[in-house]
Amino acid sequence: MAESPKYLLVDSAVAPDVFVRVVHAKQLIAQGKAANSSQAARMAGISRSAFYKYKDYVHRFDEQMQQSLITLTATLEDEPGVLSNVLTQLYREGANIITVNQNIPVDGVALVSVALRLEQHISPEQIISVMSSVHGVIRVSNV
Repeated sequence: MAESPKYLLVDSAVAPDVFVRVVHAKQLIAQGKAANSSQAARMAGISRSAFYKYKDYVHRFDEQMQQSLITLTATLEDEPGVLSNVLTQLYREGANIITVNQNIPVDGVALVSVALRLEQHISPEQIISVMSSVHGVIRVSNV
C-alpha cells in the first residue's frame, strides 16, 4: 500500500461532527467569546478531552482568504497624510487591510508594504491603479 498523505482536505459535510465542533470551540476562544478551553468545549457541545485530542490537528480552511490575499509594496513621498490617504482609498475600494509596515523615511521617501484581502469585484491590477493615483504615491507593485 502507498504511503498515506500527511494532510487531507475534507468537506465538513462528511467529516465527523466532533471536528466541526473543535473548530468552533477554537473560534470561540480566538474571538474572546469563551474565557478558556473548558468553557469553549462546553459551548461547542464537546468534551474537554475531545477538544484537547483534536485541537492541534483540526483547522479551518478559508478558501476565500487563500484566493484573495495580496501584498503590495509602495514608495511614498515623506509628506503628512500620504499613507492615511492610501489606506482611506483602499478602504473605499473594499479592500480589507491585514497588515501595514512603513519604513523610516530616507531621502524624502518611505517604503510601505500592505497585505490586503480583496473583495471579489476588484482585481490586484485595479487596486494598483487606484493606489498609483493617490497624491504622494511614487510607485506601487504587487509582490
